[in-house]
Amino acid sequence: MKQFSIIGKRVARVDGKPMVLGKTKYVNDISLPGMLYGKILRSPCAHATILNIDTSKAETLPGVRAVITAKDIPIVRFGYEPGMEDETVLAVDKVRYVGEPVAAVAAVDEDTADEALELIDVTYKELPAVFDPEEAMKPGAPVIHDDFPDNVRHRVFREFGDVERGFRESDYIREDKFKTPMIMNATLATRCCMADFTPETRELTMYSDTQMPYSGKPKLANILGIPAEKIRFVRPIVAGSFGSRAETCHDVHAISAFLSMKTGKPVKIEHVRSEEFSVIRGRHALTLKFKTGVKKDGTIMAMQCEHITNCGAYGDFAISNTLQNSSIFDLILSPANLKYDAPVVYTNTVPGLTVRALTNNPLGFGLYSHMDMIARDLGIDPVDFYLKNVHHQGDVTSGGAKLDSCGISKCIQEVAKASRWKDKRGKLPPNRGIGLGLGAHTAGFCSGGELSTCQVNVDELGEVRVLSGRGEYGNASTNMICMIVAEELGLRLENVAINDIVDTNVIPYEASNYGSRGTIGQGRAAMAAAQDVRQQLFEVVASRFNAKVKDMEAKEGQIFVKGSPDKGMSLKDAVKAYNDSGKPLPLIGRGSYEPPSEDMDFNTGVGNVSVAWGFGAQVVEVEVDPETGGIKVLNVVTANDGGTVLNPLHLEGSSEGGIVMSLGMALFEGVQYDERGRIITTSFPTYGVPTALQTPEIKHIWVETYDPYGPYGAKGVTEVVSLPTTSAIANAIYDAVGVRIKELPITADKVLNALKGRQKA
Repeated sequence: MKQFSIIGKRVARVDGKPMVLGKTKYVNDISLPGMLYGKILRSPCAHATILNIDTSKAETLPGVRAVITAKDIPIVRFGYEPGMEDETVLAVDKVRYVGEPVAAVAAVDEDTADEALELIDVTYKELPAVFDPEEAMKPGAPVIHDDFPDNVRHRVFREFGDVERGFRESDYIREDKFKTPMIMNATLATRCCMADFTPETRELTMYSDTQMPYSGKPKLANILGIPAEKIRFVRPIVAGSFGSRAETCHDVHAISAFLSMKTGKPVKIEHVRSEEFSVIRGRHALTLKFKTGVKKDGTIMAMQCEHITNCGAYGDFAISNTLQNSSIFDLILSPANLKYDAPVVYTNTVPGLTVRALTNNPLGFGLYSHMDMIARDLGIDPVDFYLKNVHHQGDVTSGGAKLDSCGISKCIQEVAKASRWKDKRGKLPPNRGIGLGLGAHTAGFCSGGELSTCQVNVDELGEVRVLSGRGEYGNASTNMICMIVAEELGLRLENVAINDIVDTNVIPYEASNYGSRGTIGQGRAAMAAAQDVRQQLFEVVASRFNAKVKDMEAKEGQIFVKGSPDKGMSLKDAVKAYNDSGKPLPLIGRGSYEPPSEDMDFNTGVGNVSVAWGFGAQVVEVEVDPETGGIKVLNVVTANDGGTVLNPLHLEGSSEGGIVMSLGMALFEGVQYDERGRIITTSFPTYGVPTALQTPEIKHIWVETYDPYGPYGAKGVTEVVSLPTTSAIANAIYDAVGVRIKELPITADKVLNALKGRQKA
C-alpha cells in the first residue's frame, strides 16, 4: 500500500485561525460606496388573489430610490428542474403562501426601507387554503395552480420485479405510516446578497453566498433578460449552508438584481432572523407509508413505499429530491421486488429546497424504524436482520445504482462490536435503550454536466496557490484540496494556499456544490492540476541531471532522482530553472474531472445518479424519564464508509456536526404553522436547535473501502454521516420504554402521552 506524507494524517485546517479569531469576511460583511438597502414585502395570506398594489406613498418617501412589483419586471417563470418552471420572482395576480414576495424597495438605509414597506398598500381577496398534502389531493380541495387541478405537481413511480408476488410469497407483512415536518437549515448567517449593476456596460456583479455561482448564471440571466456572460458572481467563504444556498433565482438574488438594475446602484438584501425562519426553504415535509413482506428467517421478499412530498406552493427542489429518494430507497437493502410511488403535492406552505442529504434523512427515519419493527416482530436481532439483507460491493441495485465500493455490512458489524450491542440489547437498566440506524447517500453526485476544474499556479518564489471554484462551506473542502496538491507536489500543507473568494470571472469552473461531490469532483481535478505542475517541473529537473521523468520524485519540498536525493533541487530552484529555459511564470497546472456516470432515466427510474455511494451505521443509547417523557441521548457509536480516509480530523468534525444536526431533527426541530398558514417557529429558541448540552459522547469508526473513482480511493461523507441518527434514536426510545413515535420530532409530550396510552390499554 502506498505511503503518504499528508493524506490520512490528522491535519488542521489552513483557514481555521482567522475563523476562530473572527477575522473571516462573509458576504454579510461586504458593503460598497453608494450601496442601497433592499427589503421585500411579503404576503400575509396563504392563498389570495391580488386585487391592487398601491406603491405611490412608498415611492415619494424621502430616501426611497426604487419600488418594484411584478408589473415592473419581466414575468419569467423559473424552477430548479428544466420544463417544470412554475414560479416568478414577485407574485403575479395571486399569492400561494404566507411570505411570498409581492413587492420590494431600495432605500438609503434599512429604517427607510422598512418604513417604505409599511406604506405599500396591497388589497387581497383571500381564497381557501390547504396545508396538508393528503388533504390537498382530495376531490374538492382548493386548487393552488390551475394547471394541476388535483394539486399533484409530479409523480415519481418506480416498480421493479413483481411486488404482489413477493407479498404472496412472504410469511409476514407489515405496514407503517410516518410523518416528518419541514426542517430548516438554521445557519448562523442569514441569507444575504448584494447586486451591483453597471448601466453603461450592462454588467452585473452578484456578491452572494450561493452554492451555484457558475451553474446558476444562465438561470438568473434568463430571469433578468441579460446575457449570462454579463453576470459575475463573487462568493466569499460561506458561513454555513447545509443546502440553503442551493439556488440563485428567487428571493434575495433576483430581487436585489432588479433593484440594482433600476437604480444603477449596489443593492444589498439581508434577511433578519425572523424572516429567515419564515421564508427560507428547508427540507420538505414528508408522509411515508411502508409495506414490507418477509420470510420467517428475515429475508425481504417485497418492499413498497408511498412517499408523499409536501412541495409547498412551488416545485423548486421537490421533484429532484423525490427522484433522489427513489434511488436511495433500495440502496442498502436488496429486495428483488419493490415499488415506489411518490406524488409531489402542492400546498399553501413555504416551498422546500434542501437540507443536508436532501429528503434522505426523513426517508431513513421511516424506513429503518419500519425495518426495526419487522425484525422485532420476527424475533430477530436487527443486526442479523440487516446483515442478511444488505447489498455488498459490486452489486447493482434494482434502480441501477452501481456499488463499486460498499462497506455497509462492515459498518454494521463495527458499530455492533464497539457499542457492545450483544451485551446491552435487552439487558440495560429500566428506561434505557439501544437502537441501530442505517444510512446511504450519494458520495460523488453525477447526473450530467458535473464538470470540476482546478488550477495550480507556482510563482517565481516557489509559492503555490490553488484556484478552485469549490469554495468553503464549513466542511473543510478547501483544506482537502490543499492536502491533495501538497501530497502530489511533495510539500508541507502550509506551503499551499487556496483562494478564499470564488470569483466566476477569475476562478476556474466548478459545476456546483451539492451531493457530497467535492471529494471526487474537486479532489480529482486538483490532483490532475498538481500532477500537471509536477510533470512540467520533473521534465526540467530530469534534463538537468540527465535522468528520465519517470525516475523523478517530489518529497519534502525537493524534486530529485529516486534513490539519489543529491541529484535534485528545491521546488523554488526548479521553478527558476523552468523560467530560465524560456518558459513564462507563473507555472500553471490545469486539471479537470467529470465522473463517467450516466443520467437516471426519469421514466423508468433506472440509472446511476452518483459515481460513488457513501454508507453508514450508528448505534445510539438513550435514557427516557417515564415521569416526564424526557429523552437524553447518552452516547453514539458511528461507523462510516467514506472510502480512503483523507483526514480523520475533518471526518470526525463532519460526523459530529451531522449527528448533532440529526439529533435536533429527531427530538426538537420542525417548522410549525398556525391555522392561517403562518410559520410560528421564527427564532432559534422557538424552533428548537440542539446545543452543546444535548451533545452526547460520540465514538467514530471509519470503514475504509477503496473507491475506484475518488482521489486515493476516497469519496464524500458530508451527508451520509448525518443519516442513521434519527432512526437509531427512535429505535432506542422504543427499546427503552416500549413506545413507538412515528411522527417527528419525538418530543417529551409525545412520549409521555404514548406511555399513558399504553398504561390505559
